[in-house]
Amino acid sequence: MKSSYNLGYIIFVSIVAAMGGFLFGYDEAVISGTISKVTEQFNLDAMSQGWFVGCALVGAIIGVLGGGVLGDNLGRKNSMLLSAMLFTVSMIGCAFSTSFTELVIYRIVGGMGIGVASIISPLYISEVSVPKYRGTLVSLYQLAITIGVVVAYVVNDQLLQFAESSPVLSTTFDKIFVTEWWRGMLGMGLVPSVIFLIIILFIPESPRWLISRGKVNRASGIFSKIYNSADEIKTQIAATQSVSGGENKSEMQFLMKPGIVKALIIGVAIAILGQFMGVNAVLYYGPEIFKNAGLSSGDALFYQVLVGAANMITTILALFIIDRVGRKKLVYYGVSGMIISLLLIAFYFMFGASLNISTIFLLVFFLAYIVFCAGSICAVVWVILSEMYPIKVRAVAMSIAGFALWVGTFLIGQLTPWLLENITPAGTFILFAVMCVPYMLIMWKLVPETTGKSLEEIEKYWEK
Repeated sequence: MKSSYNLGYIIFVSIVAAMGGFLFGYDEAVISGTISKVTEQFNLDAMSQGWFVGCALVGAIIGVLGGGVLGDNLGRKNSMLLSAMLFTVSMIGCAFSTSFTELVIYRIVGGMGIGVASIISPLYISEVSVPKYRGTLVSLYQLAITIGVVVAYVVNDQLLQFAESSPVLSTTFDKIFVTEWWRGMLGMGLVPSVIFLIIILFIPESPRWLISRGKVNRASGIFSKIYNSADEIKTQIAATQSVSGGENKSEMQFLMKPGIVKALIIGVAIAILGQFMGVNAVLYYGPEIFKNAGLSSGDALFYQVLVGAANMITTILALFIIDRVGRKKLVYYGVSGMIISLLLIAFYFMFGASLNISTIFLLVFFLAYIVFCAGSICAVVWVILSEMYPIKVRAVAMSIAGFALWVGTFLIGQLTPWLLENITPAGTFILFAVMCVPYMLIMWKLVPETTGKSLEEIEKYWEK
């Protein structure tokens, strides 16, 4: 029996949009390999080091705040194009920066591109997907993030080895890849950013956004590539029109409806709490944490590659089960495992030296933490945020939740060096474990299960 939808085409446009996640992941992880060299070259103190890591997150916050407005006014596709352009400029600028201030400025520009993509890419995928596979397809964005993370770790590791084994010559290439190898690490992000910029041209605008702007004929043409039945196309258009029209209210008035306010608050809570459960601290400062445990720089980077690989592999597994197991069950299992892993990591830092425990113990529970995290909150958060808000304000509402997520990410990036120094690595990981508890309670009591429901059904739930 012929399928009522063209899954191959849906997967294609979803993969293209998910490429924004690759840029996110690369930028998020590549910084971990540059910290020590940039700190040495520019003589940074702990707070300046935190600012170097966190400045891109300031850009991401700006991008997130503007991303909702851009997505609702320019459209989803044009917003992703702008994101790719910003990231391209950033990578070129970082590679050729002449001062720490200039480096920070270009990192902020790249962060703005990432902020826009972090809102628009999963939102776009959500709007072109069918309910049966929406969780899996939106999770492609998270998978792309993890692939970007692994690629960044591998690039860092290989460039460091190349720099350490190469003779020093007085050339621009030598400066970028040998004597100041952090430039090469950052600059290599130019390759995926240009690819993203080009392939976006081959996907259509979101049909649901077009309908919300009254462009039904264009939307119908795009839906005809997604659905094989004329009746199904009419059904999809009618369903979207039923929730995108009607009330003549401004976006702000619509956002202030009681059910939508509740959804906004919940989205903000799970977005910001998720960052204080430690995942980005591990991604940003993993090599430094491993060095604190007594590893050399080379071994620390290799361990971090393993962490990134575990993150990616687990995300792939999550793709296949998120629409079967459900969003909430993944969170229950995953966060429980995160708490146990975090406490055992803290145990290592408290008693590892006195009990002569091998660093393999630390690696095992770092990997366990990443596995539980990648298979639960990392896989679920973008799916939930992309599907829980009404079409009329979806980009703006997701922008608000995304703003909270990036504020939390910025705070973690800025505070982690201080936390490691002042409350010790053990205290830091205990804090992350404690923050898992309210996240679990919110998901249990306040978030509905959305697996298998259409976007229009979810919208009607919150409006009730």
